[in-house]
Amino acid sequence: MKQEKILVTRPSMPAFDEYMKEVRDIWNSRWLTNMGEKHRELQASLRKYFDVDGVELFTNGHMALELSLQAMNLQGEVITTPFTFASTTHAIVRNGLTPVFCDIDPTDFTIDVTKLERLITDRTTAIMPVHVYGNVCNVEEIDRIAKKYGLKVIYDAAHAFGVRYKNKNIAAFGDVSCFSFHATKVFHTIEGGAACFRDPELGAELYRLKNFGIRGPECVDGVGANAKMNEFCAAMGICNLRHIDDALAKRKAVAERYRENLSDVDGLQLNPVQKDVTPNYAYFPILINENRFGTSRNEVFDALAQAGIGARKYFYPLTNTFDCFHGKFDVNATPTALHISKRVLTLPLYEELALKDLDRICKIVLECRR
Repeated sequence: MKQEKILVTRPSMPAFDEYMKEVRDIWNSRWLTNMGEKHRELQASLRKYFDVDGVELFTNGHMALELSLQAMNLQGEVITTPFTFASTTHAIVRNGLTPVFCDIDPTDFTIDVTKLERLITDRTTAIMPVHVYGNVCNVEEIDRIAKKYGLKVIYDAAHAFGVRYKNKNIAAFGDVSCFSFHATKVFHTIEGGAACFRDPELGAELYRLKNFGIRGPECVDGVGANAKMNEFCAAMGICNLRHIDDALAKRKAVAERYRENLSDVDGLQLNPVQKDVTPNYAYFPILINENRFGTSRNEVFDALAQAGIGARKYFYPLTNTFDCFHGKFDVNATPTALHISKRVLTLPLYEELALKDLDRICKIVLECRR
């Protein structure tokens, strides 16, 4: 019997009837978009969940990042990391800003704060760190540096939904924290995103920019985008938010089983357990040291693929090596990120991953050792 292909992630879904109940309201009202009832309900629920002053919803996480930068009217340079998804870097560039790449910490893959200050120039206006795999950046040191130099902090928190640091929701850090609600994420709205903030003036600007720059019925005083979340996506979010605690518990069980199978294996480095952090078990990355493990990351990737298992080289390539930026950045300026990008492999992790399938994944990985 042919085995079903196992992808690196699988969207969580509410019961069909539960979603249809939410959709029925939309069907009856025929209000499909433009900040309708479902949009407002999800916005209010997320504000409470995140325990923040303000939340704006967007059509995706990228627009949350891009419009947050635009709303701040920044110029010059933004310090960030190349060990991230394309969206982070592209949001900076599409705002006419220059990304300055800081290397990453080799233990948790977030921006290396010990190398951050030396990159600040008179053109630096902001820092855009990334909570990678749900691992929390050194938010306290980033806050200290930002205040010292008068810089804005925009967190790419796409991986960090549900994460808490010292019992404080990760959404509360920085001037803005931006989330992706893509179907592959811990919490999703099919497609969607959000920006969390404290400053009500920034919130008003975000609202305006996501709606074409319209300030009133007869006033358009800015160049905005169409980045409004529709009602069907909001309805999915309302459903999924009801079950988020159960989803995180199931992900935790999967991650713990991986650790049982792969801990203390020579040549494998697992994702760290961070102090004072309540994790969300978004991803399960492993670093493969070819010299000690005896097999390269690419060989393990191929072995899994041949067995119908879709692991992911996440993040590879680095954003500062993209073809669209050819010749613009020196990849050797971020050697740790380059080293890790060539060795990291994220294994499948989702709520419904059967433990027998997980054990088979681990067996294939371990059988690659030479």
